[in-house]
Amino acid sequence: MPSFGFGKSKSIVGLDIGSSSVKAVELAVKPKGFELLHLGMAHLPSEAIVQGAFLNSAAIVEAIKECLASARIKATQAAVAVSGHSVIVKKISLPAMSREELEESIRWEAEQYIPFDVNEVNLDFQILSSGQAEGQMDVLLVAAKKDLIDDYTHVLTDAGLQPAVMDVAAFAVENAYEASHDVSSHEVIALVNIGAQTANINILANGMPAFTRDISTGGNQFTEEIQKALSISFEEAERIKLGGSGAEESQEVVPHEVEQAMRTVSDTVIGEITRSLDFFSATSADSRIGRIVLSGGGSKVPGLDALFHEKTNIPVERMNPLAKMLPSAKFEPSYLEDVAPFLGVGVGLALRRADER
Repeated sequence: MPSFGFGKSKSIVGLDIGSSSVKAVELAVKPKGFELLHLGMAHLPSEAIVQGAFLNSAAIVEAIKECLASARIKATQAAVAVSGHSVIVKKISLPAMSREELEESIRWEAEQYIPFDVNEVNLDFQILSSGQAEGQMDVLLVAAKKDLIDDYTHVLTDAGLQPAVMDVAAFAVENAYEASHDVSSHEVIALVNIGAQTANINILANGMPAFTRDISTGGNQFTEEIQKALSISFEEAERIKLGGSGAEESQEVVPHEVEQAMRTVSDTVIGEITRSLDFFSATSADSRIGRIVLSGGGSKVPGLDALFHEKTNIPVERMNPLAKMLPSAKFEPSYLEDVAPFLGVGVGLALRRADER
């Protein structure tokens, strides 16, 4: 059984199995840092994964194989990340105890905090710090349904890979962010990873996860609204969403219609995300969010960062998980700049090595 949560593994490929595509990242350790060794991407059929559920495992396996083959990745161990409604992450306060004592009691403690039968989940935890009250400690509890873990395990093994690490998507993004940006432990940072169907929110306070939530909103909502407004295919709408012309020559793209569609969905997507940020702020009086960092394919929507700032009055930036990678002649800089927003989870997973920080 692969480790789940906070373990590390030796040389592995970081494999981000998203609802619209599979991304594979392999890094090489050099004396002065990390180098991007291999990078692969393969699209998935639209109904292969819906809200985290694997509906077409055969298509997912084929996409993984295509991804590895196109990137010439030879690694046989993989790190993957789970997210969605079948994954629960909670920061809880418990009486101070040793790690050994917590390992013995974690299943009983978890029953009080998760909405699933404790016998149907895989559990992991990380002791964060001493709690605010004397004799207490803060613990990050992670629970994922065994059915979900089994789905990932099966597609990996069918693709010829050995599951080495199962992480949480929000934590993988955090790992990539800390490795690619200068992080102040005194600043409260909201990491918002916007995928095709799901957004992962991870708020860091004092350098540690303070609030983690997955919500069912993402970049596909923009694409579907443009598709409806212009009566074009999903693929054409996707290109327009990301700033291209997209429509067939016979179709006249009306900028006003695109702008209106984007604005309508932006209000919905940003509203869903800011509600989670507001909840954190309301329940953490001493923790004011100082910065929002966007990642994921949905973050490439033109003007989304400005709209986030307009709605929240919080500084917003886009994450580049490759920012501190050593230069590599294997990849065109313009290509890496274009795909970087998609790679937060994959890079974070690829960093999960025994000899890494």
